[in-house]
Amino acid sequence: MIRGIRGAITVSADHADEIQEETQRLVLEMAKENNIEPEDVASVIISTTTDISSAFPAKAVRTIKEWNYVPVMCTHEMDVPGSMPLCIRVMMHVNTGVGQKEIHHVYLNEAKKLRPDLSAKSQVSSK
Repeated sequence: MIRGIRGAITVSADHADEIQEETQRLVLEMAKENNIEPEDVASVIISTTTDISSAFPAKAVRTIKEWNYVPVMCTHEMDVPGSMPLCIRVMMHVNTGVGQKEIHHVYLNEAKKLRPDLSAKSQVSSK
């Protein structure tokens, strides 16, 4: 069965190096928390807030060892007034037998504020 795993992370500024590092950090943490191997991943959709434009986060994923064949695509989030700035969001579609309630969604940095209910679940499970 294919399940979606959500994740989000913020960066401090629109700098290509930081976007690459933090995107890789998020994706690897999502995989680790859910015992996912690249071969299990059907596709990844990455969105960024419109204030991120100096690098493609999808390129960061493709450069992770063994992730180069995973289909990855980038897009921009809706530009809603008052929304969290400098945010990278990931929707990872994975083949898994794990139930929906057992999926560990990962929110890092300021993005923890987006879903404190899911961020707390992930923190408890990783201890």
